[in-house]
Amino acid sequence: MAKDENEKIVVGLDIGTTKVCCVIGEVTETGGLNLIGIGHSVSRGLKKGIVVNIETTVEAVRKAVDDASRMAGVEVGSVYAGIAGSHVKGLNTEAVVAVAGKNKEVTNGDVERVIEAVKTQSVPPDREVIHIIPQEFILDDQDEIRAPVGMYGQRLRAKVHVVTASVARTQDIIRSIERAGYFVEDIVLQPYASSEAVLTQDEKELGVVMVDIGGGTTDIIVFSEGGVKHTSVVAVGGMQVTNDVAIGLRAPIETAEEIKKSFGSAFAGTINETEEIRVKLIGDRPDRVVPKRIVAEIIQPRMEEIFEFVSQELKMNGMEGKIPSGVVVTGGASLIPGIEEVVEKVLKLPVRVGYPQGINGLVEIANSPMYATAVGLALYGAKAKSGGKSGLRSNNKGAMEGVFANVVKWFKELF
Repeated sequence: MAKDENEKIVVGLDIGTTKVCCVIGEVTETGGLNLIGIGHSVSRGLKKGIVVNIETTVEAVRKAVDDASRMAGVEVGSVYAGIAGSHVKGLNTEAVVAVAGKNKEVTNGDVERVIEAVKTQSVPPDREVIHIIPQEFILDDQDEIRAPVGMYGQRLRAKVHVVTASVARTQDIIRSIERAGYFVEDIVLQPYASSEAVLTQDEKELGVVMVDIGGGTTDIIVFSEGGVKHTSVVAVGGMQVTNDVAIGLRAPIETAEEIKKSFGSAFAGTINETEEIRVKLIGDRPDRVVPKRIVAEIIQPRMEEIFEFVSQELKMNGMEGKIPSGVVVTGGASLIPGIEEVVEKVLKLPVRVGYPQGINGLVEIANSPMYATAVGLALYGAKAKSGGKSGLRSNNKGAMEGVFANVVKWFKELF
């Protein structure tokens, strides 16, 4: 493949607890994304988003990328990879600098210095910065400024959301990908990537919480006024739901997963009490027939627990009443019927299931919440290649050289 063609290719790699998903897209002349390849494989090398077996993870990555590469008819050299897990932390912080220069006009250099001031704030040596996501600037007493360059003032303050992760856990992800034979273009917070695929700009401006229910963890990200206000991870996901079904029905894990997907419901009130299903039991015990409603009665408490955690996060971080757009639920577990009823019951907010948007090509295959993160990673990469505002992170070695130019570009392109 020619070099100029290769530069148009972006690869999103979602390494999850239960699956590895790879999406290959071609960046269009207008900066859009045309999906040309999709691959996935079973993941057994991670637990709650953290690599616990590198060799198994390497094999799963290689298979998913190979499948997508064959479908697309291109060779993959580099990927945009997601990261999640309880080791990932997000916090809101700010820094202030005096505007340099005699005429006190804010320049790109002032923006760089205030972001530098954020960077120099204490970060433990065992952690690295994944993202510095700008929220707003304050120039003297004027707040809610998004593009301060060219304005006049004495003191420039930046409010940002900073995401950090364990250096060791991040390097485990990177090593697994590199040992599979691919270069890591960037590491991206998974819910931030998913938001690229499933949220609209109007939702981000008005205020919205996106809940991405993965296999091992549930990721939460809150947007308001166009910026990220909060990120967090709950160490409960779809696998816990499957385990509950397995224990409740005394069924093998594989059977429980199939029952969850085929007959599960997150809201028992919608199930006809007369419906029944046949369950294969553990060992040589004969199959038994159980009411379908029992499956929903097992699943519903766990799903309610997940959204109780979301409710607690919103309350603790002062976000209650600040998300008029409601809740967008995505990830594989969002496909369980009745999810909307559970969310409305617990959070008392409008809700929708988030499907990937803004893509062309293999839309029918990728049109599922289970592909939201992988598609979002590819969209993130497309923006980065097109000079957009997504690339707000350092390179995969944890250095910060690339952050400043990207932050300046982010603000310049807002208007």
